[in-house]
Amino acid sequence: MTPLCSQPRTGLNGPMGKQESSQPSLASLFMGFLRIGMSSFGGGLTAWVRREVVQRQGWLDDQQFLSGYALSQLVPGATNVNLAVFIGAQLRGPPGAAIAVAGLTALPLVLVLIAGAVYFNTRGMPGGTWLSSALAGMGSVAIGLSLGTGIRLARRNIRRVGPACITAVVALSIGVFGLPLGRVLLVMMPLSLLLAWMTRQR
Repeated sequence: MTPLCSQPRTGLNGPMGKQESSQPSLASLFMGFLRIGMSSFGGGLTAWVRREVVQRQGWLDDQQFLSGYALSQLVPGATNVNLAVFIGAQLRGPPGAAIAVAGLTALPLVLVLIAGAVYFNTRGMPGGTWLSSALAGMGSVAIGLSLGTGIRLARRNIRRVGPACITAVVALSIGVFGLPLGRVLLVMMPLSLLLAWMTRQR
């Protein structure tokens, strides 16, 4: 089975950074995901992963990234950790998957432990609400980054009416009507696969 990252470029990736002629080293992979972990404040991690992996390094194109992101959401576990495993495995196999996850989680783990200690030690103290307010405010940043990434990926990868309708139905079902994620995917995934198959047959 040919890794996604070795397939020909699709032309759907838009502006990208330098193109790697060979696989990145494990050190480069670790540093890339370490930068992602250092840059992502308040959530919206997917936007930072795409920026590093697609735009800056050119390790994947947008269609490959979108495929990995979709797969990461369908399997159990944290989406962005799954995405790091996917990218690392595609680029350098099992060692790459381990290195990508290590780079992604190393600094955030230390910072969360420190922030958690500060938060629990300052609760109820005068001025102790500043950390809670700061964390709540960063949620808006996370939402904006996620929306921006979704719109950019949609503009470059959804070019037919059928996929656009499926995207809209899933977004409205989960985001507006509050339907359970599992039930929505159970219905929409077969429809999406059927639509893709019918499109290829034409």
